[in-house]
Amino acid sequence: MGVYRLDGTLMKIDPEQFKKVKEDAKKYYSGVHKVHCPYLKEDIHFNNEGFEHLLTTSWNRGRSTADQYTRLRLLPKAVEVIQYSHLLQEYNKTGLFVRQKINSRWEKRLKDVQYYVFIAVFIKSGLRLKVVVKRIEGASPYFWTVYPSWRVTTGFDGSKRKAFYSGNLEED
Repeated sequence: MGVYRLDGTLMKIDPEQFKKVKEDAKKYYSGVHKVHCPYLKEDIHFNNEGFEHLLTTSWNRGRSTADQYTRLRLLPKAVEVIQYSHLLQEYNKTGLFVRQKINSRWEKRLKDVQYYVFIAVFIKSGLRLKVVVKRIEGASPYFWTVYPSWRVTTGFDGSKRKAFYSGNLEED
């Protein structure tokens, strides 16, 4: 398993290092609770759904270790981006079936879901990342995910190149 550095070279992830990053991220995340977003003029909540989405693509479908490792390490930057964002880069509104606990049982209901995407460039580190905030109809906005706005892929000829994520805000 590995993660690509900004220069496209592969970095090995030690299982113990991954475990420590995951534990540290969980501790950090549980201490955040909420952050005020200047663009939305309201607090963004850091609930369990957001942390779980860093580890899974959708309900019951896990992410690769490399993807989890990358996202978990970006958490402090995500909080910073939300705190200072005055400009929205992407917006999407869609109807989705959302699992909700109603009368002590889980049901899927069709709800309007809004995604707010903030992009930040950290010049000193050469990092460009996206932070997604999700709002389900009738609820407060919450942190959904963070990821580098590109990833390194290998072409058929073995060359490395940067590729953007899929653009599916529910799963990215």
